[in-house]
Parts: sequence; C-alpha cells; structure tokens
Amino acid sequence: ELGLFQFHPVSPGAPFWTPRGTILYNTLEQFVRARQREEFLEVRTPLMYTKELWEQSGHWGKYRENMFLVLDNESGEHNMSLKPMNCPSHHLYYASETHSYRELPLRFVTLDVLHRNELSGALSGLTRVRQFAQDDCHVYLREDQIAEEVQFLTDFILGHYAAFGLESRVKFATRPEQRIGSDEQWDHAEAELRQALEATGCEYDVEEGDGAFYGPKIDFHVTDSIGRSWQLGTIQLDYSAPERFGLEYIGSDNKPHRPVIIHRAVCGSFERFIAILIEHYAGAFPTWLAPEQVRVLSVGQDWDASAKQLVGALVEAGIRATLQSRETLGYRIREAELHKIPYMAVVGEREALDSTVAVRERGKGKKQEVMSRDNFVSLVEEKIRTRSLT
Repeated sequence: ELGLFQFHPVSPGAPFWTPRGTILYNTLEQFVRARQREEFLEVRTPLMYTKELWEQSGHWGKYRENMFLVLDNESGEHNMSLKPMNCPSHHLYYASETHSYRELPLRFVTLDVLHRNELSGALSGLTRVRQFAQDDCHVYLREDQIAEEVQFLTDFILGHYAAFGLESRVKFATRPEQRIGSDEQWDHAEAELRQALEATGCEYDVEEGDGAFYGPKIDFHVTDSIGRSWQLGTIQLDYSAPERFGLEYIGSDNKPHRPVIIHRAVCGSFERFIAILIEHYAGAFPTWLAPEQVRVLSVGQDWDASAKQLVGALVEAGIRATLQSRETLGYRIREAELHKIPYMAVVGEREALDSTVAVRERGKGKKQEVMSRDNFVSLVEEKIRTRSLT
C-alpha cells in the first residue's frame, strides 16, 4: 500500500527497496550518521573473509550454521564466508596500529550489509531477513572506563528511540549454554556489566542464558503503537576477543595491556527498525522522515505552471515535493491520503494570482488553510529541521 519495498523468490529474505523506500532508508541512514559524526569513527570493511578469521573469532565453531559459506575455486572447499557481523573486521583494524591508553575509548562503526543464513521458515517480512544493514559499533576501552562508556552508550541509544517517539525497556542477558571463554571470565564480565547498568539508573529485567556466546549483554526493547515489543539495540561486553586477537594498548606504565571490547547496535538492523516505524506510525511518517513530504495538486491545467513554480521553491529549500496534475482533483486528493503524504498543497486560480497555497495537513480531514507560499515553505522547513513528530 505504501510502496516502500518488495520481496522476490529469486532472493529470499532480501528486500528490494522501491524509490520511495530507498528515500526512507537513506533518510534513516543519514540520521544515524549525523548522530555518530562526532563521537564515532566510521570505517568500511570487506564483505567476505576466509575461515581462518572466523575460527579465530569463534564464529566458525559456534555460528557457522548461520553463515553463508563461499566456495573457493582454487581449493574446491567452502573455506570463505560472507560476514554475518562486523566484529572481527573491526578487531583487525584496531590491531593494525599501536594505540595509547590516551586514545581510548575508540569507537569504530560500520553500516555495511551483512548476511545471515536464516531458515526459510523463520523469515518474516522486514523483521527477519537474510540480508540487512546494521549500525554496528565496537568500542575499545580500558577496564576503568566501562561504567562511563555504558552510561554514554545507554543515553545514546535511548535518545535515538526518543527521537522517533518509541518507548523502551532494558534487559540484562547472562551467559548462554553455548559460549566461549572461562567461567572466571564470565563471572567478571557479568559483574562488570551489571554494575555499569545499575549505575545508569535504568530499571531492567534479567534474561538468564540469553547473552551472546562471547559475553553478557544489555538489550533494548521498544514498544510500538499497538503494544508489541521488539528487541533492537544492544550493549555487549567482551573479554574474549581481545585475547583471541591479541589486542593491546600501551598503558601509562609504558607496558602493553589488554583492552575490553563493547559491541553496540542501536537500530538492530535498518530493515527491522523501518518495519517497526511503519507499524508504529501506521505508515504516516513524520514530515522529516516521509519519502514524499509535500504533494502539490493543480486544480487544472491552467494552473500547472504556477504549481510547478511552487514545487521548484519547495525542492530548492530541500523539501521532497512532487506535482500531480492528472486525473480529477478528488482522485488526486484520495491518492495523496492513501500514500499518507504529510502535506497537500492545492493551487487554483486564486492561489496562482495571489502567490498563495491552500494547504491540507495530514490527519485534519478536509480542513484547508490558505497561506503565502513563503510561509508554507518555512512551515515545512521547520518541521524537518526540528524533526517534529507531529
């Protein structure tokens, strides 16, 4: 109905984004990048790696059934894989340089496409797919920085959800049966992360046995407008990977020390987050997020030129606007309502002569407000600038 995405049997579990859906996706991606611009370092890493890397990280033994293996023509073996997550590539990047304790925390973030070989029966629209993009971050820090970093990341994640009007709950997940690392490491990691979580002041529930295979985690669940709960963001504490990858930093004593790693995601995946936004807003996206923000409707062909001038002014101001002049005005109004466009701007004889526009705002029925074109452009600009939810 909204025309945002589609699926095809030739690529199960991988969405095809339409032009409207691509605008929505890119707008979300731009928002994520803007929030991470100052405190995070974005990197791009390869899509495919040899099994040696996955053996080193522990994924080959604990996660291989969920990975897409790739045939190496030279060896005739499936000894490579598309990446299901970005962790090992970030570790390689960290290990490629010498780091001082003064540099920490270092936050590497990647928005690359990932692939996970989900069972076909488990696939479900955008919420469970095989190909997706994740706002995947890994923080390399000293142990004495854990509490402060967890506070920073928790505030960052909750601030993201608040920007979309989403309510959230926090859960603390402990060691699973299938895991790597010693019991002593897990005891220490769980105690450190729980203490850091309690220092944030957030109320939380405990999910026994639901941690990652390499460490305990804090999960963030959001509730959509009809009361359904979705797991999205995560903060995971990892003492295992620094050992496996030999990661070090030079301390104040001029000696090498092991950093601690925090795995962090906010959206979970862009695909799932967009699915939740579709449900939460019932397709009526806030103006700043809407694929089409204004639809200009000409009453008749005589006023098309004036309507085109209005579209030009809107587009010049950075507003996503289109002109619809075919079919009857009533049909075009109903079509704009079906697509849940935030604003309809009607241009007829009076509006053309007075340089005004008759504005219909989504959700206000047939009510129209006549205003100057400059005021209308400013109104929409302000809605976008402030990322208003109304």
